[in-house]
Amino acid sequence: MDMKSADIEKIVRQVLESMGSSSAPARATSSASVPATARVAMLTKLEHFDLKEYPIPALGDDDILVKVEGCGVCGTDAHEFKRDPFSLIPVVLGHEGTGEIVKMGKNVKVDSAGKPLAVGDKVVTCMIFKDNPDITMFDLNKQNVGGADVYGLLPDDDKHLNGWFADYLVVKGGSTIFNVSDLDLDSRILIEPCAVLIHAVERAKTTGILRFNSRVVVQGCGPIGLICIAVLRTMGIENLVAVDGEAKRLEFAKLMGATETVNFKEHKGVEALAGAVKDAFGGYLADFAFQCTGSPIAHANIYKFIRNGGGLCELGFFINGGDATINPHFDICSKEITTVGSWVYTLRDYATTFDFLKRAKAIGIPLDKLITHKYPLEQINEALETNLKMEGLKIAIVNK
Repeated sequence: MDMKSADIEKIVRQVLESMGSSSAPARATSSASVPATARVAMLTKLEHFDLKEYPIPALGDDDILVKVEGCGVCGTDAHEFKRDPFSLIPVVLGHEGTGEIVKMGKNVKVDSAGKPLAVGDKVVTCMIFKDNPDITMFDLNKQNVGGADVYGLLPDDDKHLNGWFADYLVVKGGSTIFNVSDLDLDSRILIEPCAVLIHAVERAKTTGILRFNSRVVVQGCGPIGLICIAVLRTMGIENLVAVDGEAKRLEFAKLMGATETVNFKEHKGVEALAGAVKDAFGGYLADFAFQCTGSPIAHANIYKFIRNGGGLCELGFFINGGDATINPHFDICSKEITTVGSWVYTLRDYATTFDFLKRAKAIGIPLDKLITHKYPLEQINEALETNLKMEGLKIAIVNK
């Protein structure tokens, strides 16, 4: 083999560098070199992010450094931006993120599903484990992950790189991480909100009422309601009615798979609205309903859309939105409504979501169109304001 002396020197230098540290350094980075510092969008006060720059910390043997490619703006981010209900300020938000592994601790071999991990792989995180044996990957007595820590909802610390609204994220040992290199960027940004709906539909299926030929009404056509329609349509449910007050969102509901739509602004009173839903089903009430808004009035109304013996999945209240007034006799007991609540997801649901995204794309559901606005990190304040004004559907921060 004819090798130049310069090449030999380079190889020797690399070998010596790899042997020189007794602390087993993190494995090689990707082709793009890792800078010494990274920017984060720090929420420093209500309705204001500041871009701050911090040193990228040394990685532990179980840690992973991810270069952020994109992150969706969630309603939870908007609540924190507007009101700080979780008392997290100062905080780096962003939990719907994805990016590329650029550096790994020596102990990192596989993801949370046992799939090999390597520098250059595209990944998402789910949560940071706590000492709870019920939250496991394939626990058949599935428990949701509501009590676990999540990147993007962590108090600031000396590491700082704790949320996806940043250039880089440090994934600590003990966290869940999934290799999703077979999904495009837009699909990866949508994984977390889609997992919420996979979980909701799995909860609905436990009632035994939701079937292929069910008449299903989805109330609320924000991103969550629209994804709900897409999940149901991907499962093969074709008789879907969407209810919302915005014509543009109802149009989008049809793209996601709704067969009929009802604009509640065109009907005065709940009885008239229930009649419109019944008409949309050809003279029948719904077999099953998904309530996807955070409105107590909407929750109270939805019982009127459901037939005797039907079912309801309530998933609209991620935070306390206030009390709803219903009549238990007329709304639940005399109709024998079976109701389930849904909140976040399990690890199993998270993994299932990857297959849902592939299947939805294969049958032509344009989920990527949900992302209506993309902003660079520098414009994160504008991105949150756009979200609060409801000027789009899914807003995302995308790093170039």
